[in-house]
Amino acid sequence: MWLDDFFQQSGQEFSFTREQASRFAKKIADDFNPIHDIDAKRFCVPGDLLFALTLAHSGLAQTMDFTFADMVQDGVNLHFAVEADEVRVVDANQKRYMAMARTGEQRSNSALAEQLTRAYVAFSGHTFPHILVPLWREHGVMINPARPMVIYQSMHLQFDRLDITDLQLEAAGSHMTVDGKRGQVKVAFIFKDGEQVVGRGEKSLVLSGLREFNEADVAGVVSYYDERKVRLA
Repeated sequence: MWLDDFFQQSGQEFSFTREQASRFAKKIADDFNPIHDIDAKRFCVPGDLLFALTLAHSGLAQTMDFTFADMVQDGVNLHFAVEADEVRVVDANQKRYMAMARTGEQRSNSALAEQLTRAYVAFSGHTFPHILVPLWREHGVMINPARPMVIYQSMHLQFDRLDITDLQLEAAGSHMTVDGKRGQVKVAFIFKDGEQVVGRGEKSLVLSGLREFNEADVAGVVSYYDERKVRLA
């Protein structure tokens, strides 16, 4: 499996080292969020890596709804708890970290699952700064640069059909709602098979600790992020 370098398997359990999770974030998702750095104090495994492994394990369905319940630390032993219409990522105490609810046609297609994963996580990894900064500017708010709180909450995927040979992903707009110091961002996208639209998706993010937008502060955050990307790529 193409994901073999990014997790460890022991029987039915799997886990992630900091090196594996950080490498996935940077090399596959093009995501240079410091929370995925090997030496990060508040380290967590990318939610997109959980998404990728779940698709590789369980296959695709016409409708899939992913919810992210908690952050995964390195070295935590996890397993898939599978029911007819739901796949959960849980630990030995049945604590849930992510769940996928699925309906409609289901198909096990490792090549398509890889295409979908690579297309989605590359898009997802660019949420900051390409999508978030324009939304902050529009609404006059921003995160706290010293303590950024952006939480991956959920994702919805809907396909018209699953006999897809050349899957591509395109952005389809985004919007933000603000309630005091809290905000929610919805990022929409479509899936194509060649030139034909065959599916749609939306991911939801929650932002906490919002403050008044400051162009200089945002420019500093973006510059820091871009410098890290060049240095750590």
